[in-house]
Amino acid sequence: MRIWCSLLLCFLGIPFLAEAQMNPVKFERYTLSNGLKVILHEDHSTPIAVVSVLYHVGSKNENPERTGFAHFFEHLLFEGSENVPRGQFDKYMSSAGANNNAFTSQDKTYYYEALPSNQVPLALWLESERMLHAKVETKGIETQRQVVKEERRMRIDNQPYARFQEEIPARLFKTHPYRWAPIGSMAHLDNATESDYVNFYKDFYVPDNAVLTIAGDFNPAQIKPMIEKYFATIPKSKKPIYRPNIVEPPLGRELRDTFYDKVQLPAVFMAYRTPAQSDPDFYALEMLNRLLSGGQSSRIYRSLVDEKQLAVAAQSFSYPLEQPGALIVLGISNLGVDPAKVQEALDVEIEKVKTTLVPELEFQKLRNQLEAELVDDNSALEGIALNLANFEVLFGDANLINTNINRYLKVTREDLQRVAKKYLDKNNRVLLYWLPEQKQ
Repeated sequence: MRIWCSLLLCFLGIPFLAEAQMNPVKFERYTLSNGLKVILHEDHSTPIAVVSVLYHVGSKNENPERTGFAHFFEHLLFEGSENVPRGQFDKYMSSAGANNNAFTSQDKTYYYEALPSNQVPLALWLESERMLHAKVETKGIETQRQVVKEERRMRIDNQPYARFQEEIPARLFKTHPYRWAPIGSMAHLDNATESDYVNFYKDFYVPDNAVLTIAGDFNPAQIKPMIEKYFATIPKSKKPIYRPNIVEPPLGRELRDTFYDKVQLPAVFMAYRTPAQSDPDFYALEMLNRLLSGGQSSRIYRSLVDEKQLAVAAQSFSYPLEQPGALIVLGISNLGVDPAKVQEALDVEIEKVKTTLVPELEFQKLRNQLEAELVDDNSALEGIALNLANFEVLFGDANLINTNINRYLKVTREDLQRVAKKYLDKNNRVLLYWLPEQKQ
């Protein structure tokens, strides 16, 4: 799991953007007879290529009684296949001089290999094995259960405040499957049978639920027959792929709660419901999020940490999701500071963006930072491969890799104020006090 310019780029502004936009990402897109979408981006600047497969399955596609499956399969599908001996997947990659990894979110599961371009056939073969012949059996399941449990201990149980990833969604959503985190329930994984895992694999690891992307140094005339050879004969799904279509009712009021944890300093979390990332308001909210928390010069950090010294950390971040997401604002109290003072200071900063237009100079700086970040996203093959797949799967339009920036450029200062009033409303949030256990 990952995400998150240079100061110089931030102040170069529109002229730099105009120059960057003169070189759009060129690609070819087509679909195999079994429904597998293929996107090819040819770039011979270095003898490197990235091969990736994005499956349109995340934690929101899970059975509420079997949560954690999407993330579990991210691990399990490195176990091997009928033709790849157990534990050899990574060895094939390292022997070929490749880097490979995967991640899971609420909406998708992504696998990729960055490797010398002459090793692209190897990556295609391994990904086709993952799609058709993966070993979903007791030995691998038991092994990966232990791996996932250890990951949970490292990333969540033993990290201060990390359980917000579970505690906030569980309060922010009551009916939508976004209410549980991708890590899921360890009890659900333990109680699942081998047939539960086999069925999940058959339901979602199918070509018509995936997009194959190749970016880098390759010859399309040579690579297309290989894609056909390795993927075209994989059967498509025999039934409709499950897509949740659940409309979460409005919160309608501020939901307050307290969570006690093994932490030294109290914290305050404010979680607001936000629209899906395909909604036009999403872009204004993303810019608003960066205004509040785009580094140590941002409003929240400067006010709470530098000026008032109420908090040792203060920030905001968003969950851009296929269906309604969230924007979370948080502050960790300084030693001896009542968390209510932190909440009050956070509310002051939120009220400012509702009642006062962002000054023109600050707004231009914000635009420049965002523009530079978006251009930088397409400066490396890994970013291009991921963005092409993301836009194709979640928006149905891979060309957004070239045009998505225009949606941000259309956002005005008035839009920032409007979405702040609309979404950063107390009746649309969960307010969670995170307190040391000894306070209980």
